Amino acid sequence: MGLVAGAALGAIALAMALVSLVWTPFDVTGVDVANRLLPPGGAHPLGTDHLGRDLLSMVMIGARTSLSVALLAVGIGAAVGVPLGLAAAASRGGWLDEAIMRAGDLVFAFPALVTAILITAALGPSAANAMLAIGIFNIPVFARVTRAGALPLWTLDYIRAAEISGKGPARISAEHILPNVASLLIVQGTIQFALGILAEAGLSYVGLGAQPPTPSWGRMLADAQTMVTLAPHVAVVPGLAIVLTVLGLNLLGDGLRDALDPRLKARLT
Repeated sequence: MGLVAGAALGAIALAMALVSLVWTPFDVTGVDVANRLLPPGGAHPLGTDHLGRDLLSMVMIGARTSLSVALLAVGIGAAVGVPLGLAAAASRGGWLDEAIMRAGDLVFAFPALVTAILITAALGPSAANAMLAIGIFNIPVFARVTRAGALPLWTLDYIRAAEISGKGPARISAEHILPNVASLLIVQGTIQFALGILAEAGLSYVGLGAQPPTPSWGRMLADAQTMVTLAPHVAVVPGLAIVLTVLGLNLLGDGLRDALDPRLKARLT
């Protein structure tokens, strides 16, 4: 049930993002002061903001911004972190394992969002720099998950047989280890995807994410914070978009974990 609900919520956010590539009900770069802060209804199903922009159109493009930044950040983390985790597991307590894990500890020693703010402040506010900052903190996460899943596999007989046959650690990791930890990585990817959306919204909220006129859910919340009592829908709409999307991805991650983990399925049955 959770898997279906999570997939449905995630699909809605993805559909909004994809549709916004070719169509939105209104142009979000235009200003229509005469229709500012309209309540939901009529030509504007979700109302308008303080500049008269259609909130439905802004939420659609905001979905594209948040999902693209979070997805690319997860891609960065997986592309770098998974090979590092495989290398650490292949080393099994050697100097390479220690070096990779201590580097991860160093990254974890600093609050992720605070350091992301420092990175984006140093490089300049933009969606690309927000993606890079979030991606950096995904690297040790994927490295640790990969290493934790791979270490027990190196003690199995079929891995020893592969070593005896002359296969090196890199080939064994690619052909035998990685396919067996893929389910762990898929689940972790959905979790990091949800966290990436929250991080992007936080960076945009403080002005370090996507820059105007590109809409972002976090930026929409920042613009609405002084108008909550006057027009609450201006804050409720992007807030619900963030909550429902993150909730959907968390439910999807839990559902995938239940579906892909045979040990958990055995306990449940």
